[in-house]
Amino acid sequence: MSGRDEPFFPVEGFDGRVSAEEAARAPAYALRVLEASLFAAPEPLTEKALAARLPHGTDVALALRVLVQHYAGRGVNLVRVGEAWAFRTAPDMAAALSAEAREPRKLSRAAIETLAIIAYHQPATRAEIEEIRGVATSRGTLETLLEAGFIRLRGRRKAPGRPVTFGTATGFLDHFALESVSDLPGLEELKGAGLLDGRLPPGLDLPAPRDDGALAPDEEPLGEGDPFEALSPDDDGDAAP
Repeated sequence: MSGRDEPFFPVEGFDGRVSAEEAARAPAYALRVLEASLFAAPEPLTEKALAARLPHGTDVALALRVLVQHYAGRGVNLVRVGEAWAFRTAPDMAAALSAEAREPRKLSRAAIETLAIIAYHQPATRAEIEEIRGVATSRGTLETLLEAGFIRLRGRRKAPGRPVTFGTATGFLDHFALESVSDLPGLEELKGAGLLDGRLPPGLDLPAPRDDGALAPDEEPLGEGDPFEALSPDDDGDAAP
């Protein structure tokens, strides 16, 4: 936004223009339930989960738009995280809250590389991650990313050994303030930002990041059992975070 008095609308594709007639169709009770639910939830809530708490027939999408507009110029904003919704501190309030900020746990280089590969190549198996990285990937690295909520177990590849496939989780989107993985920068954007060496190997391909949620044709449900059963307990691979 160019003017300081213009509100910031944190949801892509929504400019905040909810007419008085539209706003009147969103009952005050429904708005209060949404506010309370989103405020108390430990993680983002989907529209389906929110609808279950409201009277039958409530236009949840409209009520959310009304709340997005209401909180657009405030210290907290209502934002979309993947397919879910959550309250988050307004971006321009970061400096004012610096004293309350906690030192984030740092990921090892191995974990960061693994997370980046999963984000851009999901669904990806451990063997596919290792092929791209050129080194072994430890169970500890993957478990750290799982515990942090950055990645999730998607299913199993329809291949010998039925290896587990990994994809990004809601925590990844939330941490990096993304609505979807498709918002991640592409190859040319990374080059332009100086984040990639200009002397890259010819033919290097960086696929457009995507995560459909549903299993791919070459995947099947995870099933029961230890997803890391192919790894021995002392399989360290690279240095764990």
